[in-house]
Amino acid sequence: MSQSERVSAIHCKSVAIDFPGDIRAVDQLDLSVKAGEIVSLIGPSGCGKTTLLRLMAGLEAPTEGEVALEPPVVGSEGGIAFVFQQPSLLPWRNTLENVVLPLELIGRGSKQSRRQDALKMLSAVGLEHAAERFPSDLSGGMKMRVSIARALVTDPHVLLLDEPFAALDDMLRNQLGQLLLELWEKRRFTVVMVTHNIAESVLLSQRIAVMREGRLVTVLDNPLPQPRNEQLRTTVSFGEFYGNVSDALRGD
Repeated sequence: MSQSERVSAIHCKSVAIDFPGDIRAVDQLDLSVKAGEIVSLIGPSGCGKTTLLRLMAGLEAPTEGEVALEPPVVGSEGGIAFVFQQPSLLPWRNTLENVVLPLELIGRGSKQSRRQDALKMLSAVGLEHAAERFPSDLSGGMKMRVSIARALVTDPHVLLLDEPFAALDDMLRNQLGQLLLELWEKRRFTVVMVTHNIAESVLLSQRIAVMREGRLVTVLDNPLPQPRNEQLRTTVSFGEFYGNVSDALRGD
């Protein structure tokens, strides 16, 4: 499958969603994510970031407007992968079996080919040695790497991440952020990530969408060069753009 066939753009057009109690979680929001781009959604808690991510995944239906993927993909066929804040691994399945699970659910390939694909993804995240271990024997960082491998094993068009590194310490968070960049450089899937961490959004994203009270405040283009690594955090340009994002969050 070529790169152009496995990635999709995401178009949110005048999207709004209401929840019981006259709560408008997302309000007339327009945002387009380019195919093969990494976009971070940042903003204060309760501003609608996770709800917007769930709308993109098809887990919620908008009250108004539409969310369209171009070219279209079917989530039930593995075209959209969602990584939650908690890994949510099945405790009765070992690491390899957890990664194989999405391939089983969509009925792709033979038992042998599924196992081979899962082993390749475990190798990509550095966990081939833990294939037979169960979740109870894994550290928090290892569980999150398994979760990422499980999400990518179907070779999705779109990867959606809801604060996947929030529960980890800074060193591990940075390591997994770098791993995500390395995997993206090789596969160039479309990524939308919810985060509260400004530095993380600056390092990982091509653009940063700032939200407040269900609305899109601004979208900032990231001027930092690619490929990126942790050393970039020490540069003047990183600090300057970090300041711009911080100002946008404060409403300056």
